[in-house]
Amino acid sequence: MNTSTFGNPDVIVVGAGNAAACAGLAARENGAAVIMLEAAPIEECGGNSRYTAGLMRVVYNGVDDLAQLIPDLTEEEKKTHDFGAYTSDNYFDDMGRITQYRTDPDLCELLISRSFETLVWMRKKGVKFQASYGRQSYKIDDKRFKFWGGLAAETWGGGPGLVENEHKACEREGIRIFYETPATALLTDDDGRVVGVRAKHKGRNVEIRSKAVVLACGGFESNAEMRTRYLGPGWDLAKVRGTRYNTGLGIKMALDIGALSYGHWSGCHAVGWDLNAPPFGDLSVGDSFQKHSYPWGIMVNARGERFVDEGADFRNYTYAKYGRVVLEQPGMFAWQIFDAKIIPVLRDEYRIKRVTKARSDTLEDLVKKLEGVNAEACLREIKEYNKAVRTDIPFNMAVKDGRCTVGLKVNKSNLANTLDTPPFEAYAVTCGVTFSFGGVKVTNNAEVEDTGGKPIPGLFAAGELVGGIFYHNYPGGTGLTSGAVFGKLAGTSAAHYVKGK
Repeated sequence: MNTSTFGNPDVIVVGAGNAAACAGLAARENGAAVIMLEAAPIEECGGNSRYTAGLMRVVYNGVDDLAQLIPDLTEEEKKTHDFGAYTSDNYFDDMGRITQYRTDPDLCELLISRSFETLVWMRKKGVKFQASYGRQSYKIDDKRFKFWGGLAAETWGGGPGLVENEHKACEREGIRIFYETPATALLTDDDGRVVGVRAKHKGRNVEIRSKAVVLACGGFESNAEMRTRYLGPGWDLAKVRGTRYNTGLGIKMALDIGALSYGHWSGCHAVGWDLNAPPFGDLSVGDSFQKHSYPWGIMVNARGERFVDEGADFRNYTYAKYGRVVLEQPGMFAWQIFDAKIIPVLRDEYRIKRVTKARSDTLEDLVKKLEGVNAEACLREIKEYNKAVRTDIPFNMAVKDGRCTVGLKVNKSNLANTLDTPPFEAYAVTCGVTFSFGGVKVTNNAEVEDTGGKPIPGLFAAGELVGGIFYHNYPGGTGLTSGAVFGKLAGTSAAHYVKGK
C-alpha cells in the first residue's frame, strides 16, 4: 500500500477508544495533524470504552457543578433530588484506600485535579452526559432521588454513545480513523526519537511516519498468554468483558524500545460475569453480563459456602476485585442468591434473556438447582446465615447501614438481608476481566519514560496501558475518567512536542 494513504500526520494515535479519541482531539486542538489507527473493524471499534456502561467518577462540589456537565438538568431536579457532592478530598481518600495507598501520587493528583475540567472539555467536544438515575440513585420518597457512591454522571448512551460522539467529533475536526490497522512496532531514528509506527493495514505491512506517537490501545487483558504469565495460573480461563483486540501490543511496542514497565502487573479489574457468557464481550449485550447486586444477597461457591463479605463496602468499591475472588473458588464460579424482598430492585442486568438463573419457591428446592453446588451444605449455610443477621438494625440501601451478621466464619458487614421470603432466585457468575493494571511509566506530561527515568522523545501514552494508577482494586467509574484526563494530556503534550513548545 502507498503510505500516502495515511497523509502526512504530525501525531499518530494508536487506538480508537475514549483515551485515544481524547488524545486525538487534544492534539488537533493544539494545531497538530492527527490520524488514529484502530485494530478492530468499524463495527467493533472503540476498544473497551464501547463496552462500558458510561459512568465517570468526577470531582463536583454540588449540583451547580453537575449542571455544567448536564445542562439538561431541570430546576425541579436540582431542587428536589439529593445529588450530594464528591470533593477532591473524597476522591483522594477513595483512591488511597482502594489501592492500598499504592497509587502513584503524581498521576493520582492529575487524575483528580483535572477530572472536572476534562469532562467539561469533553462536553464542549460533543460528548453528552446525563444523571445516573438508573444505577447510582435510590428513590427515598415519591419525588426525591438520592445519589450515592460518588457517581452522579454518566455518558449519554453508555459506552456506545460515548464512542459515537467522540468519533463524530474526530470526523468534524479532520481526524481520520483507519480501521483494521493495528500498529505492531514503533519506528525510531538513530537518536532514539519515535518517528512513526509499523502497522498492518487490512493485512498488509505498512510503515507510517510521524513526528510523535500516542499509545492508547488498552492493556493485555484479551491476551490469554499474558494474563497467565502476569496475573497467574487460571487466568487464561477467565472471560473477557470487552474487546478481543486489547492484546497488550501497545505495551510490548513501548517495552521493545526501552520503556519502563510500571504498576501492578499481577493485578487487574475483574468482576462477577455471567457463567455462560461468551469468551469476549458481545456488543449486542454490552455490559449486561455483569451481576452487581450481590451486596443485597449472598454468594456461595461449589462447596455451598459463603466466601466473601458481600457488604464490605458500596458495590462501586468492591466489584472490581471480587471477580478475582470468584476465579479462586472451586470450579471458578459462584451463585448469587436473593429472595423476594430484593428481587424487584435487582439491577437491570439480571433481567436480560441471556442469563444463568435458578428460581424456586423453597430454599430446599432452590439449592438443588444450583448446578455444581453441594446442595446440603448450601442449605445449611443459608440457615446459619439467616440466624446470624442483625435484624434489629434497619436496612438502608443508600448507605453502609451496619446491618451485619455475627458469629459466622465470614461475616457480612452491611446490607445483610435474611433469605426467607419466596420466591428465591440465584444467578451463576464467573470471573470477567476488564483491564490489566500493569503498563508503562509516564511523566506528568504523559511522556513515556525509559528504564533510566527519562522521557522517550516523541512517545506518549494514555488509558489502560499507563501503569501506576490502580493497584489491587479500583473505584468504579474511574477508568473512563483516567482515559479522558491522560488522553487529553497526552494529545496536548504530543502537539506541543511537534510544535517545539
